[in-house]
Amino acid sequence: MNFKILKQFLALAETLHFGRASDECYVSISALSRNIRHLENELGVALFNRDNRTVVLTQEGQKFLKYARDASSQWNLIRHQLTDNPDQLSGEISLYGSVTASYSFLHELLRRFRIAYPVIEIKLRTGDPEHAIAHVLDGKEDLSIAAQPANLPRGLAFKPIATSPLLFIAPLEQQLPNAPTSTPITPAEWANTPMILSESGVSRTRVDEWFRQHDISPRIYAQVTGNEAIVSMVSLGFGIGVVPKIVLDNSPLMDRIRVLDVTPELAPYDIGLFTLKKNLKNPLVDAFWSLM
Repeated sequence: MNFKILKQFLALAETLHFGRASDECYVSISALSRNIRHLENELGVALFNRDNRTVVLTQEGQKFLKYARDASSQWNLIRHQLTDNPDQLSGEISLYGSVTASYSFLHELLRRFRIAYPVIEIKLRTGDPEHAIAHVLDGKEDLSIAAQPANLPRGLAFKPIATSPLLFIAPLEQQLPNAPTSTPITPAEWANTPMILSESGVSRTRVDEWFRQHDISPRIYAQVTGNEAIVSMVSLGFGIGVVPKIVLDNSPLMDRIRVLDVTPELAPYDIGLFTLKKNLKNPLVDAFWSLM
């Protein structure tokens, strides 16, 4: 198996876009297409369905994707075990986190990691934190940073980094008649307040439980992906939102937001590093994990 072609397959399987995959692998689109067809000919199956607009993994491609991820991980492991200098770790690890995590934690962690392990390459992908655990469970990334869920999936390891309170936030100045700038007092006031909440995840679970405990049926104005979008919509006066304090502290819109004094407070959540327990056998992953 040519591991350069395997890496190109993984890039295309994750991006489903020949242009982005070719940029990631530093090859031309024509070379990438040729290598993928060569791989398909070797296997005797089509790994992708593609036309002028879309690229989609076939059923066979989905099966091969799992093999490719495992093989790539094992290749990095054996390369380290066979190297002439076992004390000098080399290879590549992948990490997933939100933009906020990049500002808050990753800058310092990556700086320390680069000093300790200058030869290891780090592939960083940013996105919605609610997808962080799934990316690790699916084998898309070696590690991720996110909030700890109430129930940790089997086979997943978690290492806490920090704790962040969950805050109710409102616009600093009233811009729309139905969007208050102060804390609703009665259940009726809460029920008439437009709420801007995450579609899913730890913060949504906590705020839903808070409303149930107070026998309030919230008026959901918007359900969004990403805490930064909640801060933006609240700053524009569309309603009251709930975000982790760490997001607000790093937001450029912080001066347009007021934090509401709500009791009882929402339970804070722990933010930390996730990986599969089996990944800790990989010395590169373990090196990053141990740096916490």
